[in-house]
Amino acid sequence: MSSTSPLSYDGGCTCRFVRYRMTTKPLFVHCCHCRWCQRETGAAFALNAMIEAERAQLLHGEVEVIDTPSNSGKGQRISRCPKCHVAVWSNYAGAGDAVRFVRVGTLDDPDRLPPDVHIFTASKQPWVVLPSNTPAVEDYYKAAELWPPDSLARRAALLAARPKH
Repeated sequence: MSSTSPLSYDGGCTCRFVRYRMTTKPLFVHCCHCRWCQRETGAAFALNAMIEAERAQLLHGEVEVIDTPSNSGKGQRISRCPKCHVAVWSNYAGAGDAVRFVRVGTLDDPDRLPPDVHIFTASKQPWVVLPSNTPAVEDYYKAAELWPPDSLARRAALLAARPKH
């Protein structure tokens, strides 16, 4: 493990041009089974660690940001390595640039971040068997019902810091 602290998480793309560090544990980890994530990843689900952008530091390289459509109609911005094109994180319209959805599979030690919840299970692949000890919902959920108190406090701080329109 290359992380400098037990609470930090290092990762990057396949060619190692892009390297990043999550300086703390994420807010929450989603395993999303929606058809959009299946299409985006070419797999049965996407595993994303939500974290404040300032806690996800780019250590080396640069990312190429690609705007893509999303089910909400508001789109998502996928940050990819400009050389090997691996997606390292996304930003969704709802959270804007304040929160990154880091692709757990790009971490040096992805086993450290299992999902906190399985979402959009109504469209999961029928051969995927979900563990009984992890919450699973047919679509989305309320953060207040599942997130730990420290993550809810971090989320409140993010919302308070947003510019008022």
